Amino acid sequence: MNEWLDHPLLKNMDPLKLELIKTAAGKTQGKSGRSLAPIMMSLITGAQKNGIRFTPEEMSLVISILKEDKPKEEQEQIDAMLKMVMGYAKKQS
Repeated sequence: MNEWLDHPLLKNMDPLKLELIKTAAGKTQGKSGRSLAPIMMSLITGAQKNGIRFTPEEMSLVISILKEDKPKEEQEQIDAMLKMVMGYAKKQS
């Protein structure tokens, strides 16, 4: 379930980023695709307030974590929600 913790990208990641990802992963467990938007917004805005920027590779990993063990339909909802969230994040930066 938490195999993502062994991902090579996490080994040298900023501990603050890693903590944000772990928090988001914990908050998303058992949630459906649509209810993930507020969690992602919180992750992004919380990171930005602290001067933290995620690389595209790191964001890809976060998305993979969010989609882990979810049915295909929910994965598609997550993808759609992420497009919306990322559009918002780009406007804020």
